[in-house]
Amino acid sequence: MLREERHQRIRALLASLHLVTADRIAADLGVSRETVRRDTLELEARGELRRVHGGVVAIGPEPEPPIAERARVRQKEKRAIAKAAARLVSAGQTLFLDFGSTVTELAAELASLPGLTVITNAFDVAQIIAAKGRSTALLLGGRVEEGLPATFGDGTVAEIHRYHVDVALLSPVALHSRHGATNFDHREAEVARAMSTNASRVVILADHSKIGQCSRVNWCPIERIDTLVTDRRSQHAADFIALQRQLPNVVLG
Repeated sequence: MLREERHQRIRALLASLHLVTADRIAADLGVSRETVRRDTLELEARGELRRVHGGVVAIGPEPEPPIAERARVRQKEKRAIAKAAARLVSAGQTLFLDFGSTVTELAAELASLPGLTVITNAFDVAQIIAAKGRSTALLLGGRVEEGLPATFGDGTVAEIHRYHVDVALLSPVALHSRHGATNFDHREAEVARAMSTNASRVVILADHSKIGQCSRVNWCPIERIDTLVTDRRSQHAADFIALQRQLPNVVLG
């Protein structure tokens, strides 16, 4: 088994179990403990895991808290990001917006622009755009689950594939120069993946806490991202310089 294949298997184990023993990794990969030691040392050096006695533990974002709680954290940064992202949008464009507290702030900024068509799975985004009456809001159909004011699932993804938009403005749980945009929740990742695939441009909205992090479900590789909009504190993140080198545009809000 090639080294990168082993690393992928280790990542998959950590995504499922969070804490994995060295014996479990060796057995699953069919390799020696010395190979496991070398591989985990390398992954630890990249900041992808932490070695502990007898095994390794995942690092990075935990599952996101409820949307109402998210909306109360880093409000200043999210508003700055939303204002900067809104300046990238032109009147008359068709947009995808996904579900999240930063995107809700963006919807408030976009609501005053005329002639937009905003396609979203988020209830509050659709309501904010529709309330101003200057643009059209299209709410995607799909499954609604308790505690999540948005639509998800196969029906939502199928509807997304009916459209091709000018810009997808999306907010991941984490953004990493190597792993791209990731989410913890596979339902949110499926929607974001479909939106990024069916857009001419992909704009990622991510505050400093998400930079250099990696969650468990990849949905957009770094080479597919056209613009990152983030706050100025991201300049102090270890991964920020690598992101700047790889992305065509980085905008600081």
